[in-house]
Amino acid sequence: MHFLFGMPWIWGFILGVTVAAVSPAVTVPCLFRLRGKGYGTAKGIPTLIIAISGIDDAASVAGFGIISSIMFSHDSLLYQIVQGPLSVVMGLGFGVLWGVLAKYVPERNDPFVVPMRVLMLFGGGLIAVLGSESIGLGGAGPLAVVSAAFVSCYSWTQQGWEFEENPVATAFEIFWMVFEPILFGLTGTMIKMDELDPQNVWKVIGALVTGFVIRILFTIVVSWRSRLNTKEKVFVSLSLMAKASVQAALCTVPLDLIRESSQEGENAVGKEGDREHAELFLTTCVMSILLTAPSIAILMTLLGPRMLTKTTVDPEFPENWRRHTRPSLRDISIIDEGDEEDDEDNLGKLSRRSSRRRSSSSKDLGKEAGNHTTTPTPSANSTTRETSLTTTSVP
Repeated sequence: MHFLFGMPWIWGFILGVTVAAVSPAVTVPCLFRLRGKGYGTAKGIPTLIIAISGIDDAASVAGFGIISSIMFSHDSLLYQIVQGPLSVVMGLGFGVLWGVLAKYVPERNDPFVVPMRVLMLFGGGLIAVLGSESIGLGGAGPLAVVSAAFVSCYSWTQQGWEFEENPVATAFEIFWMVFEPILFGLTGTMIKMDELDPQNVWKVIGALVTGFVIRILFTIVVSWRSRLNTKEKVFVSLSLMAKASVQAALCTVPLDLIRESSQEGENAVGKEGDREHAELFLTTCVMSILLTAPSIAILMTLLGPRMLTKTTVDPEFPENWRRHTRPSLRDISIIDEGDEEDDEDNLGKLSRRSSRRRSSSSKDLGKEAGNHTTTPTPSANSTTRETSLTTTSVP
């Protein structure tokens, strides 16, 4: 972007950090569906991609906060240099402490443990984000939110909650269903189509495609010594290209900061040409969402069953076995992968097995009843009637 548009290096850094973030809103639903079908579970590919996405998002959001704080800061050069490491240390420290606190507050046997834990995470996130902005360490807040959620979820798993049956995750998933359309709607209103230069749009698309290809190649090279085969490496690299929620949340921040500074008359904050750079930043983030969000989701759904190895094991269900009770958007599919028949066969085998068990148990009960139950027959010869006549004399 520096050589294509003459963008300053600091703007190139903040744009690269933002576009590099992987969107869990795109990858996680596809990965959970594939893992439910047994694809890639033998090598832990879905878990690997989810872990990479979480670390990548935490680093990207923290880097964005640090760079933006330096760009729009009035402090001395020494404080700007120390600001980056200080934001990382404070964000991780607050997140770990809040996650440990959420393990003990509320008590695990509290009847309102689920809503209290939801409020703990939600309140801690608000304190971290708003507090970090108030003290001038914008990168510490998002990093604290991610680390607090990780530590608390790990602690609750140790206390008996299952990773797939986490009611707090279900609550935040419902929140995301409400706020996701609002987030993308607000992002879309910031784009003025009549002011876009077609030549700049094509340059942005070319820069994004070039960056995606280079990142895919580097991902394959980095995983060279791993246990993954070539197809699995390509699938992992493709799944890390999805852009959506992180870019939508951060793309308007520089432009908003410049507008606020111009309204307050702070000429030191906004330099000449920063508004054009902020608008180009916004356009690049939106184009990355439009290019990758639908295409990567479709590619993961189509190529997952073909590139990943499926684990086929005859399931041995316990007597009290039940299906996944937590409703989720991850179960929605528009692609027929040919696995529903396998699921129906497994369920049919299970039902036939249980019916045979019930029939055999009923036969055993019938035999026991025939052996141990006797019906008494009355005998006419042994039946006698005794009649006693009582006379009472009154003097």
